[in-house]
Amino acid sequence: MNDVATSRIYYTKPSITTLEIGYATDAASNGWGERCYDYIHRFEAMFRQHLGVKHAIATSSATGALHIGMAAMGISVGDEVVLGDINWIASAAPIIHLGAKPVLVDVLADSWCLDPAAVEAAITPRTKAILAVHLYGNLCELDTLREIGRRHGVPVIEDAAEAIGSVWHGHRAGSMGIFGAFSFHGTKTVTTGEGGIFVTNDDTLYEKALTLSNHGRARGEARQFWPETIGFKYKMSNLQAAIGCGQIERIEELIAGKRRVYEYYHNALRNLPLRMNPEAPGTINGYWMPTIVVDDNVSFDRAALLDAFKADNIDGRVFFWPLSSLPSFKPHPEHVVSHSLSDRAMNLPSYHDMTDEEQDRVIACVRRLLVPES
Repeated sequence: MNDVATSRIYYTKPSITTLEIGYATDAASNGWGERCYDYIHRFEAMFRQHLGVKHAIATSSATGALHIGMAAMGISVGDEVVLGDINWIASAAPIIHLGAKPVLVDVLADSWCLDPAAVEAAITPRTKAILAVHLYGNLCELDTLREIGRRHGVPVIEDAAEAIGSVWHGHRAGSMGIFGAFSFHGTKTVTTGEGGIFVTNDDTLYEKALTLSNHGRARGEARQFWPETIGFKYKMSNLQAAIGCGQIERIEELIAGKRRVYEYYHNALRNLPLRMNPEAPGTINGYWMPTIVVDDNVSFDRAALLDAFKADNIDGRVFFWPLSSLPSFKPHPEHVVSHSLSDRAMNLPSYHDMTDEEQDRVIACVRRLLVPES
């Protein structure tokens, strides 16, 4: 077999060029002493401009950004935060770390994001936030969720960790809630290796989050090593931010690469009994992770598809499990959409420079499983 047929296809990988390597080299050589925050501040400014927000704090992860933001909001013991049952654990973990309760609700069958009707039904006097997670680049119904929040006095937080490049009616994902959080993990559209960022347009919340992000030391405090409260240490390093600066300079190219890969998959699979990431009118999907959801009236063996991928040296990545199916959470079998999605869905490999030939290998595996031999 030739190299194209046998080479490994990763489920995702970053795009790193001489631009990022040059900035990282400069940070490693010169980014110390009084220059130790130069790339961090530059990265924050570039991301603010890209997103169209007033404030940004670079963090070590999106989980850290969520933790800082929720703490700055005052979320604590006895409070509740409503979020979708289908999610990665990172969305729920900060709620639990603060002593609050994640209230899981079912998701919509088309977007796999929060069902607004289920959100409204779940709100109680203890609800302190709605956590809108833009899953795999898909967008939550933000207008409806924010209207629900306004009626009940509950702010909407955007977990946009997977939604770089996604746009809701002219506004970038992550820019519309009381705050937003993004991930720059090595699997994401834009990467700093590990990393994240907190963003907000709320001046008061920003000052609280900034203090918490620096071990409780307030901006402008004249006394050295004087924290006014107990804070966190979720800072992004200058070296990571240097790589991020190069990535932000290339962000439109990186987003376009993800969209190109999705469109190729979508065109090749459109006649099969499955659905893929939606793009509703007036929105743009960043398509971080192209995903198939096989129709529920069709027999589908997810393990068999994983085996087919493995046999052709293709990485397989399963859809997230419902949080309520994990040992740490209360079961919610009534969340029928969340539980059915996990069994019928798979993420497809996607990276910026993925070739047509590589995608054709993935597509062939899917087709063999879903198209009966004549």
